[in-house]
Amino acid sequence: MNEYDTNAAIKMMREAIPASASDRYDDDQLLNLIDIIWDYYEINGLLDIDIDDSDEPDDVVPELIDYATRMIKKDKGAIIAPEHIEPLVRAEISYEDMLIS
Repeated sequence: MNEYDTNAAIKMMREAIPASASDRYDDDQLLNLIDIIWDYYEINGLLDIDIDDSDEPDDVVPELIDYATRMIKKDKGAIIAPEHIEPLVRAEISYEDMLIS
């Protein structure tokens, strides 16, 4: 397993949305979304080292996208448009999957 690199994750996230949208978001906005994703993992026990893969939910992505959408709406400093949350979250997850492969 490779080490997580936030710059590489951000690059992959930027590639998941149109360039005109990507240009609107600075790295801090995307880092905030990454933090939200990892907060979700922590809240749901998905970061536990001793977690058995068979105990892991089959598809947490829809719930994660819903969680991220709610958290972005609550964050008055967040400017990520609702229509960009899903592709950004899926890109970050793809980056994580790439590290495992």
